[in-house]
Amino acid sequence: MSLFGRKEPLHERLAREGGLIESEPRAPWREVGIHGMPRTREWDATMTTEAAGIDGDAATFVVLPDGSVLVEEGPDSSLEQLAAAVETELPPPYRARAARQRGDLWAVQARRIEVLELPEAPAGDSLELSNTAEGRVLTVDGQRVFGTVPQLEARGEREGAEYAVRAERLDGDLFEVKASAL
Repeated sequence: MSLFGRKEPLHERLAREGGLIESEPRAPWREVGIHGMPRTREWDATMTTEAAGIDGDAATFVVLPDGSVLVEEGPDSSLEQLAAAVETELPPPYRARAARQRGDLWAVQARRIEVLELPEAPAGDSLELSNTAEGRVLTVDGQRVFGTVPQLEARGEREGAEYAVRAERLDGDLFEVKASAL
């Protein structure tokens, strides 16, 4: 027994009785960094590589199935060295971003993409096709239009009876496509 006959300090007893301190031990999954849903992986490949002669400090680019590089943001200089480094782990097509670390050392991240050629696509950069019990809807750059795109229909049907397909124009008739079941 302590000098004044208390087993716990007064401030701890008051906090416990006031509900500020949990009387039961905390489960480990409630600790920071352990609880919650894990985030999905955003990048399929991450690496560093030496790449000389590239202007600027950052770039985003897409490598098409045929191996050609489309620079979306960044320098006009060739990004072939960065693409070659990615392709040691990830075959085309993919979307990548790169950032200069120091000197000629670059960090590169890339993720797989699906590319479709849509020669019958209407003019516009963004296409969305959805098929639900209420019917099929096609939008071009956010505006609803009549008609359909057969290749997008076929891609959506692989997801199920109800689906949504989004296509973003990369170059010419080539589109980056994302499809999901509804």
